[in-house]
Amino acid sequence: MKKIAFIGSGVMAGALLRGAARALDPSRFLVTDAIEEKAIALADELGCIAVDSNREAAEQADLLFLCVKPQMAAAVLGELAPILRGTQKTLCSILAGVTIQTIRTLLGAPDYPVVRIMPNTPALVGKGQMLLTAADEVPESVRAEVLALLAPCGAAVWLPEYFFDQGTALSGSSPAFVYMFIDAMADAGVEAGLPRAQAIELAARAVYGAAAMVLETGEHPSALKDMVCSPGGSTIAGVTALEDSGFRKAVIGAVRATCQRSRELGEVN
Repeated sequence: MKKIAFIGSGVMAGALLRGAARALDPSRFLVTDAIEEKAIALADELGCIAVDSNREAAEQADLLFLCVKPQMAAAVLGELAPILRGTQKTLCSILAGVTIQTIRTLLGAPDYPVVRIMPNTPALVGKGQMLLTAADEVPESVRAEVLALLAPCGAAVWLPEYFFDQGTALSGSSPAFVYMFIDAMADAGVEAGLPRAQAIELAARAVYGAAAMVLETGEHPSALKDMVCSPGGSTIAGVTALEDSGFRKAVIGAVRATCQRSRELGEVN
């Protein structure tokens, strides 16, 4: 029975591990963290096994999920390299910006089987969007295994690695932008007299429903927007106010800045 290790137990690692533990026997999962108490708490919650070190986790596991910050990539991969080199243990990385080639260089293993994954926080409630790309050396059976592990967390899309920074900006980071939009709409609702809780619920459900319309109808977002905008009506007045305030330009700028920062984070020394 394959063992699966999670190196790091932060928010995204916890989301992925909780989903995976719903799909498979949790005793198959090992978890470790620089703060030992965090790993122990997560393991106790899920019925997984907390281990003392990254090296111990790598020695025991067949499949590893690297869930540390990009700035820690060099140190952690350097620690794992003597154990992983010469094996066919697959390494799945959620490190933003850090390429498969960089991971292999840090491992000192030019043909090592690596899968890159970019999840997002809605994975915590099973509504996530996982982006995946893999080295040619990763067999189809392992790709299928990774997909099965991620399935309880939400949808998954394979992308060529050269699109990964762009995908990270649109999928991995953009929930933060959407939360800001919901918060701003709720503030406007409160200003107009609605109770705070009701304003947040109405704003969130509007965003949720609008997203479902895009995905389920296949219509272009502009066409769906036009459906709501009656000539001379209240909605087109609001759309005009957004455009006057540079709404579209601000969103494009946010995605561009996120994409650029993702590339910078991948410049591991």
